[in-house]
Amino acid sequence: MTGVPFAPPEASNFAREIDALFYALLAFSFALGLFLTVLVIRYAIKYRRGSGANRQGKRMRNLPLEVAWTSSSLVVGIVLFGWGAELYMQRFHPPTNALHILGVGKQWMWKFQHPGGQREIDELHVPVDEPVIVELASEDVIHSFFVPAFRVKQDAVPGMSTNVWFTATKAGTYDLFCAEFCGTAHSAMAGNLVAMTPQDYAAWLEKQPTVDSPVAEGAALYRALGCSGCHEGRGAVRAPDLRNIFGHPVALANSSTTIADTAYIRDSILDPDKQIAAGYAPIMPAFAGLIGESELMDLVAYIESLSDKGAPS
Repeated sequence: MTGVPFAPPEASNFAREIDALFYALLAFSFALGLFLTVLVIRYAIKYRRGSGANRQGKRMRNLPLEVAWTSSSLVVGIVLFGWGAELYMQRFHPPTNALHILGVGKQWMWKFQHPGGQREIDELHVPVDEPVIVELASEDVIHSFFVPAFRVKQDAVPGMSTNVWFTATKAGTYDLFCAEFCGTAHSAMAGNLVAMTPQDYAAWLEKQPTVDSPVAEGAALYRALGCSGCHEGRGAVRAPDLRNIFGHPVALANSSTTIADTAYIRDSILDPDKQIAAGYAPIMPAFAGLIGESELMDLVAYIESLSDKGAPS
């Protein structure tokens, strides 16, 4: 692990804009701080003990100056807020054609799995100029996926799925940290993100030992846990058909409707009584504590692949 410089290289689609916003905030704060410091020093000198300054306390107001000062500060604040809000919204709208990689944080390592089944520990290879979504989960405590050169950071939270997306713009090897204190060996939970040309990335994938893809592993787990017996109508128990459910509205027993996104599918596996589908009895067993995060992510990937919206490829 190397030290992080004050200004790491800009190596992602977000880096340049985030740096520009940061330096704009820094410049505004510096200008405001300098102005106030000058006023403090000026008045400290003017009204020092023994000076001949007028101390009668008569109020003197300059309304145009006050309006100009207040209005200009407000405008700058609104501009900076709007700029930051736009970047924030971009963060939560990844492209639909992004490469989807699963990532799990664990004391004290990062585990990644590519769509073809290739796995890595404390190292993540990605192609340059191609959007990448890293779906994150944690097996124990809160971790935080942080790549300074990409200006991206996202917590991996136990019991829920989060994601971060980026597009690497420069080939190279960059630091990957856990930015959330996660235990005694937190400082050792670091690795590398390797950005490669698409050709080099494809060649790297070919050389890696392959196992079943997350979707294939999820399908095997789906059958092993007995999910297919109920949800495919093969048994006596009546359960919702999971084909084409991901990304579509689901009617609930409480007369409300929700969208079957990743969070809904995760919750339905871990705590099925949380949101009961309309027309079905709450008889599904909860799998919380019975399957690990990696298995859960594989199951979710398989269920998502059954939909016409599909799991990201």
